[in-house]
Amino acid sequence: MTQGHVKAEQATPGEAYETDVIIVGAGPVGLFAVFELGLLDLKCHVVDVLDRPGGQCAELYPEKPIYDIPGLPIVSGQELTDRLMQQIAPFHATFHLQQMAESLERLPDGKFKLRTELGTTITAPVLAIAAGGGSFVPRKPKIEGIEPFEGKTIHYSVRQMERFRDKDIVIAGGGDSALDWVLNLQPIARSTTLIHRRDDFRAAPHSVAKMRALVAEKKVRLEIADLKSVVGADGQLTSVGCVTKEKGAYEIPCSELLAFYGLTMKLGPIANFGLNLNENLIPVDTEKFETNEPGIFAIGDINTYPGKLKLILCGFHEGALMAQAAFRICRPGERLVFLYTTSSTDLQKKLGVA
Repeated sequence: MTQGHVKAEQATPGEAYETDVIIVGAGPVGLFAVFELGLLDLKCHVVDVLDRPGGQCAELYPEKPIYDIPGLPIVSGQELTDRLMQQIAPFHATFHLQQMAESLERLPDGKFKLRTELGTTITAPVLAIAAGGGSFVPRKPKIEGIEPFEGKTIHYSVRQMERFRDKDIVIAGGGDSALDWVLNLQPIARSTTLIHRRDDFRAAPHSVAKMRALVAEKKVRLEIADLKSVVGADGQLTSVGCVTKEKGAYEIPCSELLAFYGLTMKLGPIANFGLNLNENLIPVDTEKFETNEPGIFAIGDINTYPGKLKLILCGFHEGALMAQAAFRICRPGERLVFLYTTSSTDLQKKLGVA
């Protein structure tokens, strides 16, 4: 059974926002935390460096089956993400995607101000870190001299499609991200070339089929080759160098290179948030999964405690208890009444099922 995609409500980058809870990480644990917090009328803003919700499930193994989610004997990473997005839809969480949480400060009133790499600021009394193994960072091509071009004409993600309009673009890679952007950018680019080291792709079959149809129509150029060099000056590409056994070394003229070679995980700026760390994990208590900093919680694979199991279902449990503690911080003058979704009309109204 496949659920339809639920679009994330994205905020404008570079603006200032206030909310009840900031969640760093849009993987399954972060998404389910939105649900538990929403039941308590707590609003959430979710920050993630990826371009879509789902974390590892959606990015690294969208079609890989998962067998240990309660009530779902088998579910793919993408289907689990879709189901979670459908489940949290009534709570209208705001997403800040393709942004890394860069810095954190505690304000005089005790709240936290989180700043992202794009200049977005979010202020809230509670921060929940659900960043899995840390931030995803792109695997870069092993090419000498690419640094001056990065962020100018060499890209590892697409933040604004319009910047590629009428450009000669080369896309390198063989996974979902590479194929998705071939299909999305081909209609607006002047020319589109896909480079992959072998004529076998890891992307969804329907994406591969669409790409091959565009190649047959000569709307996309497909090069089965190794990317070896970049040519240009002052950050502006003029071509990329490729090599094959048959052709030897040759160049493909282009003005932009998009490289999608997968992602690795690093703790990133979270390491500078003033939290105790144990082998790049964040120690927490097991009552509410709070860190050494009051008001900052860590749930999912990013945390550690005696008996910790790195399972999605454990992260769900941690998110539920975290939400109870977050309510007491966000609504100190209100009484917390524990209710069941099966019997509470109020909760059912929030979920739109009453």
